[in-house]
Amino acid sequence: MFSNNPFAGLAYTISTEVIQIAIILMIFSVIAGTLFDVIHKKSAKYFFENWRKSNTNAIKEVGSGEVAKLAIETLVVDVATSAELGLCGTDRRIAHLLTMWGFVAHVSATVAMAIVGSESAIWPILWHFGALSVCVGGYWFWFFIRVDVSAEGNSPFRLIRADLFVLSLVGTTTFALLWSLTQGTATGWVFFGLYVLSAVALFGGVPWSKFSHMFFKPAAALQKKISKADGSQENMPDVGEMNDPAIQAKFPDLPMYLGENPPNMGLGIKREKPRHY
Repeated sequence: MFSNNPFAGLAYTISTEVIQIAIILMIFSVIAGTLFDVIHKKSAKYFFENWRKSNTNAIKEVGSGEVAKLAIETLVVDVATSAELGLCGTDRRIAHLLTMWGFVAHVSATVAMAIVGSESAIWPILWHFGALSVCVGGYWFWFFIRVDVSAEGNSPFRLIRADLFVLSLVGTTTFALLWSLTQGTATGWVFFGLYVLSAVALFGGVPWSKFSHMFFKPAAALQKKISKADGSQENMPDVGEMNDPAIQAKFPDLPMYLGENPPNMGLGIKREKPRHY
């Protein structure tokens, strides 16, 4: 199964040109949907206005070399390893990484096999394991990690419009695997139809889902790093350094609570998980 190229068998029934056009249309729908989303929600306007304010409030200039360094750091740390999600817990971060990289592998393999026509044996393996990775991460998130399920006690089967992205994503990869497993049978065509419908919902529903979030988030992370580097501090007031004698004179209790040996004040919000339903 994992070495089977499902698009090779599909070409006997549906022409390669039709398959390629369908996939290209989905790619264009993602681009168009993302542009519509950032314009309609004015996220692009907010982003550039915030960037302009940061440049105005900057106290030092950040050179192109440092910007390039920060961009690489953003890609490697914030994007590739989802470092920010580490603050939300290891489970959420692992589930996100499984879903993200599985999706990248699955889509890349789809393009390589269906559009480029590559016959390399690696692509079917990446296609199947990518889809499987999305399913593991997606269903783990859906049933056990979602805030409205794990913290608020709602049923995992409660559906709202915001769930469109996750459901269409795991639906696409789940039906892709089932289609590959049953290809050549009547059941296989049913799963293929569901696979296509899920993919259309995923790539065509960008304005109503969080799909465009994956493009905006890295840009926002980079802006945050540059804002810290140039001293504009995301347009927030300068609170100074905690080890500054002037700050410590103004707030004499800082060394006590933020020093090397602060007093034990208990676990605070880490005392228990927020499950008060």
